[in-house]
Amino acid sequence: MEEVDWLERTDLLLGKEKLEKLKKSHVLVVGLGGVGAYAAEMICRAGVGNMTIVDGDMIETTNRNRQLPALVSTVGKEKASLVGQRLKDINPGLNVRAIKAFLRDEEMKEFLENNKFDYVVDAIDTLSPKIYLIYFCMQNHHKLVSSMGSGGKMDPEQVKIADISKTYGCPLAYVIRKKLRHLGIERGFKAVYNPEPIPASAIRPVENVQNKKSTVGTISYMPAIFGCFCASVVIRDLIEDTCNK
Repeated sequence: MEEVDWLERTDLLLGKEKLEKLKKSHVLVVGLGGVGAYAAEMICRAGVGNMTIVDGDMIETTNRNRQLPALVSTVGKEKASLVGQRLKDINPGLNVRAIKAFLRDEEMKEFLENNKFDYVVDAIDTLSPKIYLIYFCMQNHHKLVSSMGSGGKMDPEQVKIADISKTYGCPLAYVIRKKLRHLGIERGFKAVYNPEPIPASAIRPVENVQNKKSTVGTISYMPAIFGCFCASVVIRDLIEDTCNK
């Protein structure tokens, strides 16, 4: 029995030229939590042939309400390794590099200077490394989509994609715009965000946690939707480049 091409339906929609572009592309996903793991999987399932995924964290019990690799059986295991194995199980031909690390400051700078990516997905949930990733992507001319805050949101119809300069109603986007402005960046990358107000009751202050001042309640589907929106930006932009040639 002849093996059916697993990308047959994608080929039917996009055509061979666009699918070939995806197969040759290299996408970086930084952060494999609620947003990033879904983004990585959708990018893989679309046929992107080369991926680098980065996360220094382990699965925790509280991840199970929203994170793709979080199961009872995976608590305590490395997110990068789990997601990498899952992506290879989807596409055995995928060239994937799974990095267990929290890239910070100079490490982020060196990493982005020494590697060429066709697109970068920022799914980092802590402010300082997120700013560094965005800044050095802009400095090194990497195309970027950045996920804003999915916590505290309930309405999927309010999720939007826009240049960072046009975001509104999202506290994280506001802080990022402000900090990037001091670094000379006001626009130039796409953001996924939701302007829906966050109820005060959904926010709990935390102490003695590095880079984190509060915990925000999150519903199961919202980070996944953000991840799918991020993946859609990557895929559509990559194949649009093919159309414009």
